[in-house]
Amino acid sequence: MYKNGLKRVIDFTIVLIVLIIIWPIFAIISIWLHFANKGAGVFFYQERPGKGEKIFRVIKFKSMTDERDAAGNLLPDKDRITAVGKFIRKTSIDELPQLINVLIGDMALIGPRPLLPEYLPYYTEREKLRHTVRPGISGWAQVNGRSNITWDKKLELDAYYVENLSLWMDIKVILKTFKNLFCATNEVGVVPQGGIGKLNVERSMKMAASEATKNC
Repeated sequence: MYKNGLKRVIDFTIVLIVLIIIWPIFAIISIWLHFANKGAGVFFYQERPGKGEKIFRVIKFKSMTDERDAAGNLLPDKDRITAVGKFIRKTSIDELPQLINVLIGDMALIGPRPLLPEYLPYYTEREKLRHTVRPGISGWAQVNGRSNITWDKKLELDAYYVENLSLWMDIKVILKTFKNLFCATNEVGVVPQGGIGKLNVERSMKMAASEATKNC
């Protein structure tokens, strides 16, 4: 009952109430970022596969400018991220606009984090379980290692979450999320998706190595 309907009702209700309460803060952050990003915009959109592998656009606060070099190429990420951008990343405020994604039904408050579309061909059958539920703002993998674990472990944690999805599981993720936020001490850097390199590159290299071994 929870997985097939009640979870969505709870998510929608909570997010609607939260957005009504925090909209002044939302507006202040938007104005702050407008000036910090030097006119590059306030929001950043990324295409991600959601439930049923349907592609949607994740909304985030933008943490970098669009500054370019003399040839018109974007400067490296480390040169474009602003002081405000580092702050909103470290505090996870940059994820706040995803509440809108939850409200319209693309995401849930808790679930496997939406990853890159190009990763889709590289999941195992078990790992594909992550796309049988809505992706979340926070998830079981995020509160149990985040970027400090391997892709295999991260995706296993996502599959475990789906198999054990319940109200109590979501409550545990929420509690651990707040604990991690208030205890965070890591410096914010600009890292690849997942912080451990790209899944498609890692697994394509493993596949090529496996084929090479077979042909020896």
